[in-house]
Amino acid sequence: MRRLLAILIPGLLLLTACGGGEPAAPEPTSQSAGETAKLDSLKLTDNGEKKAPGVEFTKPLDVKDPTIKVVKEGDGDRVKANQVADISIVAFNGKDGSTVEDTFAKDPEKLELNDDLKSGSAVIYNAFVGAKVGSQLALAVPGKAASAQGGDAQPSQLLVIKILAAKDAPKVLDKPEGDAVTPPAGLPTVKENDKGVPVISVDGVAAPTALISQDLIKGKGQAVKETDTITVNYVGVALAGGKVFDSSFDSGKKATFPLNGVIKGWTQGLSGKTVGSRVLLVIPKALAYGDQGQGDAKGDLVFVVDILGVK
Repeated sequence: MRRLLAILIPGLLLLTACGGGEPAAPEPTSQSAGETAKLDSLKLTDNGEKKAPGVEFTKPLDVKDPTIKVVKEGDGDRVKANQVADISIVAFNGKDGSTVEDTFAKDPEKLELNDDLKSGSAVIYNAFVGAKVGSQLALAVPGKAASAQGGDAQPSQLLVIKILAAKDAPKVLDKPEGDAVTPPAGLPTVKENDKGVPVISVDGVAAPTALISQDLIKGKGQAVKETDTITVNYVGVALAGGKVFDSSFDSGKKATFPLNGVIKGWTQGLSGKTVGSRVLLVIPKALAYGDQGQGDAKGDLVFVVDILGVK
């Protein structure tokens, strides 16, 4: 999810986590929720591809609970659990009808219909799972009262969301898969311990003058873009001394994050690499945490990163 949904969904999770919707039944149809009668006045006019529909509704629109329903059914396949829906959104101020944002002319948003969304917001999950591709849903988001610190009150918002497509979520690997690559001499060496965890040795390795991004295993999956969200396992050590300062292997849980939301050495070093790859990164401090460092992650850093999935 990007842009508008990235702002709205966290708040909706808090509003809906304690109620609103039963778990979706097998072969579900879209489930409405909330004060749906307040959406009865909504009228849509089709304006063509890559354009938001014309939207008319009675103003002011004010809801106390997140409210959602299909207002125009599509003719495509029904959206299934664990798929990723491509959606476009146009959002309005519920008080005066002014447009807050319109993503129809841009690349589609991605909405993952996974267990995290199901447990956090059954209202939203159940409305999308079972809806047909091509459908348009209306989502009314409650406003906010003025805060004690002097923040202004916020009116309800109305979102009209069109489901453009739905497809199965990309597979996430358990470990790297691909062809082994022999790295050039002079780089940190990497071996696996008896648990399959990479162990990095930095003995005799010179400080880097530029970022080094070296495949150890060349995966055969799709190439990673800077704007993607990736799922990885990784180990990080300080080049000075080789002390491990971070490892996803310690927690037993893969890490998932936007590639453009991490240190520059990761963003630059992993862009263009392929899913299934194991990548050795030797990162100058200027592309890591600078002179100050962050905890034990000081100076030049070395990572081994297994790229297991992308979305």
